[in-house]
Amino acid sequence: MRKIYCLLALLSLLLRPAAHAQKVGLVLSGGGAKGLAHVGVLRVLEKNQIPIDYIVGTSMGAIVGAMYAAGYSPEQIEEIVLKPEFQTWVSGAPLEGKVYNYYDSDPTPASLHLRLAIDSTLSTRVTPRLVDDVTLNYVLATMLAPAGAVANYNFDNLLVPYRAVASEVFTREKVIQRSGSLSDAVRNSMAFPLAFRPIRQPDGRYLFDGAVVDNFPTGVMRDEFQPDVIIGVNVGDVAFDKYPKKRDDALLTSTLLFLGSNVADTTSVGKNGIFIQPNLGDITAADFSKAKQLVELGTQATIEKLDLLRQRIPRRQDTLALQARRLAFQQRAPKPEFTQITVQGLPPRQQEFVRRFFQRSGDKYTPGDVEEGYYRLVNNDFFNNVYPRIRYDKKQEGYVLGLDARQNSNLTTDLGVMLSTRSMSNIFLGVGYRYLTRFLYTVKADATIGRFYNGARGSFRISVPGNVPLYFEPVVTFNNFNYQDTGGLLGSSAQNTQVQQRDVKAYLQMGISPNYRSRYILSGGLFTNRDRFANTNDINSSASLDQSRLQGLTASANFERNSLNRRQYAVAGRRVEFGLRGVTAREKYDPGSTAGDIPGRTKNHNWVKLNVYNEQYFTFNKSDSVGTRIHAWGYLMEAELSTQGPFATYRSSLTSSSVFLPLPDSRTLFLDRYRGTAFAAAGLRYVKAVTGSLEWRTELYAHTLFRGWDRQQYNPLLPKRGQTVSRPYLTAMTGFMYQTPVGPAALQFIHYDDSNHRFGVFAHIGYVLFRDRALD
Repeated sequence: MRKIYCLLALLSLLLRPAAHAQKVGLVLSGGGAKGLAHVGVLRVLEKNQIPIDYIVGTSMGAIVGAMYAAGYSPEQIEEIVLKPEFQTWVSGAPLEGKVYNYYDSDPTPASLHLRLAIDSTLSTRVTPRLVDDVTLNYVLATMLAPAGAVANYNFDNLLVPYRAVASEVFTREKVIQRSGSLSDAVRNSMAFPLAFRPIRQPDGRYLFDGAVVDNFPTGVMRDEFQPDVIIGVNVGDVAFDKYPKKRDDALLTSTLLFLGSNVADTTSVGKNGIFIQPNLGDITAADFSKAKQLVELGTQATIEKLDLLRQRIPRRQDTLALQARRLAFQQRAPKPEFTQITVQGLPPRQQEFVRRFFQRSGDKYTPGDVEEGYYRLVNNDFFNNVYPRIRYDKKQEGYVLGLDARQNSNLTTDLGVMLSTRSMSNIFLGVGYRYLTRFLYTVKADATIGRFYNGARGSFRISVPGNVPLYFEPVVTFNNFNYQDTGGLLGSSAQNTQVQQRDVKAYLQMGISPNYRSRYILSGGLFTNRDRFANTNDINSSASLDQSRLQGLTASANFERNSLNRRQYAVAGRRVEFGLRGVTAREKYDPGSTAGDIPGRTKNHNWVKLNVYNEQYFTFNKSDSVGTRIHAWGYLMEAELSTQGPFATYRSSLTSSSVFLPLPDSRTLFLDRYRGTAFAAAGLRYVKAVTGSLEWRTELYAHTLFRGWDRQQYNPLLPKRGQTVSRPYLTAMTGFMYQTPVGPAALQFIHYDDSNHRFGVFAHIGYVLFRDRALD
């Protein structure tokens, strides 16, 4: 018996190395946002020393798997997906601070922006509106470029050997990506039709999401690596045990995205494999805001299978050894320096134009140089579907940024509709055409048609990239505000203030942008302002209005910096403006029937105006079981100082003065105590998400006038200077805002410090935006 025991002990020792040599493959399925549960799986496996020798992933599983294979620890991956910036990557929203004033015109109320390409044969190609992937593409390229260089673009040489599954939809073939650009492999595997656009491969093909043909690629793992044990994590099932009658409408959009995905075969991991299925409940493929919850659900599901994992995988991965190996892999990455920018898909002259977006710091491009040039480029409507590739060149001892810009759009159209409870509803239409040779030439025209406001703008811009990127742009603008039309939604007119303001301006501006966040603008031109008004509130239908016409020259210098995250009702970012304007003009006043004995006159005016504006938000996002909710505080500070003198009447002095516009609807009301040649204002804003996109917003402002306009005692139709500093005037608003595909929808309860408009209710859907007037 003793001999038998010794023999058994010897056999166990002989067999132990074989157990230690056991290889483990990890398969991560696709599933959109639900794939973030994979991060929790990785965290538990590594914490409990469960080895991971190979990784195969599809779609979101390919992303998480690639990051782990590239040397990112589970803690680092979790930190990345929980950052607020991650939400912008996957949603297509612009990153905070990436506002590209160099190519932007003033914000418009357009909610639909359509890009088309028309060639010399008049053939038209429409660019589909999918998730804006310019930020996601760049982030993936920069995050995965070092690992690709270390592995010499062979996925077997990564920290963990890796495969990403994609598909060729036209032939329905599965494509297993084993080498090349790691970011390309990931991007191909997540290009689900109707969601993310595909990218063209070097061989000319388009590849799509691997979920189309194999969303749970255990077979790929077995064929490629022949592991002893497969751990399969599936988050992509779209089937329910019972038909979700009460939730089918809410789930429909997400379900359609994965309608073509094959359901996982739970037995495909093999008899000795481990199948992990996180219980994700009602979470959909689009619920990226629930990143923290998804990571925890992946953690819980893996902990529940931990005993089985330990039983079937006796081998352990030493944590310190893994960390040392990961650090050594990362330290082999070349320095983040770029030696060359290449462009493909464009004619040679246009390629040179693109390269001039990127300016060197010394003899090489820094990551900051490359990032700034990239975001400048992709913001331009002419260059759509720009895709970045980053590859290390051993001969040049630096990275090469390759830009694939095969498609471009030379024609754009815009449409916006604003509906309001007042008779200020309007329609916005715009069109633009671009032509690229040595410079980029842009012709744009737009118009707003409504009852209260009508306006138009036309421009021709010549854009010149370079060390000091600039543009030259002649512009013509027209505005017409009719304050008589302020009735209800059904068109009833309330004649509360008899004022009509019209202005036309033709000017040339030159813009200089030292970076993508700010610009300096110099402009000068001719203008004509025509204001028609009554001097009393009560007039009969036969009365004639006064007319004050101001014609002359104006020049200005402005600095603008803008990182607000929305055109209207922002909750993050900052906007700063400084402006200096000079005016020389002639006033021609023609009295109407309400002017009494005030005579007509002609007078020359000269003045300068200085304005300062600062708006900023401090955002605190809170995550719970529902998702990430916005909680933000903001403030506004604004001041204007002008040497403008009095005009012919009290009313014409007001119509020609600057105006404080704290709320979106302020432009639609003519409020005497909000107008003057000098004022200072400050305000606080508070925003809290109620649920999803519904936000509660409260704003409070105080402003004071300095030597504001008042009425003369002996003739109240004539102006005089008021007290040096007026009392503070208070403005308050509280209400609810909801972000819709056609713009914000809002219901507001408003208080103005004005006897005629003290309290009001205002509701709208769409952007309440107007063009600047000639002297704004």
